[in-house]
Amino acid sequence: MATGTNNIRFRKYPVVAGMILIWITGAIGLSIAVYRWIVGLRITNMSDNRPWGIWISFDMMSGIGLAAGAFSVAAIVYIFNIKKLYPIVRPTILTGFISYILAALTLLADLGLPQNIWHLIIYWNIHSPLFEIGWCVMAYTTVLLLEFSPIVFEALGWKAPLKLIRSITIPLVIFGIALSTLHQSTLGTMLTALPYRIHPFWYSPLMPVYFFLTAIAAGLAMTVFESYHSARTYQQKFEIGIASKITSWIPYVLGLYIVIKVVDVIVSGTYIRLVQDPWPTFMFLIEIMGGALIPAIMFSDKRIRSSLSGMVWASFLVMGGLILNRFNSTLVFMNGDFYFPSAAEIAVSIGLTCLGIIMFDAAIRFLPMYPNPREKQEQKNLENSK
Repeated sequence: MATGTNNIRFRKYPVVAGMILIWITGAIGLSIAVYRWIVGLRITNMSDNRPWGIWISFDMMSGIGLAAGAFSVAAIVYIFNIKKLYPIVRPTILTGFISYILAALTLLADLGLPQNIWHLIIYWNIHSPLFEIGWCVMAYTTVLLLEFSPIVFEALGWKAPLKLIRSITIPLVIFGIALSTLHQSTLGTMLTALPYRIHPFWYSPLMPVYFFLTAIAAGLAMTVFESYHSARTYQQKFEIGIASKITSWIPYVLGLYIVIKVVDVIVSGTYIRLVQDPWPTFMFLIEIMGGALIPAIMFSDKRIRSSLSGMVWASFLVMGGLILNRFNSTLVFMNGDFYFPSAAEIAVSIGLTCLGIIMFDAAIRFLPMYPNPREKQEQKNLENSK
């Protein structure tokens, strides 16, 4: 792509009416977040016996899982050399980058003493899963920043740093894959230290594997879901062929997850609880059937992968399955005091989500995220010359 001078300009994409509401909601949520930093956690319903709330289950656990599309798509394009998927790399990396920024802000909101977050860098506890998660998240956010930087360099016309970043793209992608694999699975590893707090349907020594596999599947589904809605919003062509190629990987990942999960439930004897715990059983079956088995079957059908509505709905089910899994394992069926998020917690969570949408919208409008036809041809010529 050409590195023209000062390509940072406002692109006149249509402004949907909902963006006004998103701006207002985001401002309210972030204002409450600032207030929470001033007065502490007393505006939440969390307690010493219930230290995790909606911020961890939704904004942290679910958000990072859904952001896995960034490293999955980057691996498919750059490692497996499937250049056909290149047009969605930029929006996908942008989504991942924003998700990790929001995860960092979530941690600041959730920590009782957020001003001490720097202790993670100075005081090392190498035996703590939280230490590994914190460092991997910081490092991977940096990798995503570097992977996203060529877009900014192109817009500014900075040829030297652009050439430098492009020369290390493959090492960056490999490093990012390693980091993302580590912390996606370590989120599950952290929960293995709580065998008496988590319901047996969700507790397992294999939780790191489950978290990693569901993140890959949901990340790919999120890529398709986001691509569809951004294409509609910004009047771009939705590349159904590319989406079909991406979703063709999902049945294999979900199939492996289902097989391991079923074997684990049988071997551990947890299947006995299917007739003993009605409410957990119902939620467990909804999660496995609705969030894994049904979409795996749907994505196995080429006709559905060629159908716009079929792909979007199947992607929605996979994403919903991951979110439900994270809620079930870290909140709903975790032993402790009764917990329901306070209005302030809900407002902050919604506010952070709105902030992510605002950041994505700003990047689309001011940066060359969607190349015009001339830029596409130049990119094709550049790839052919390598």
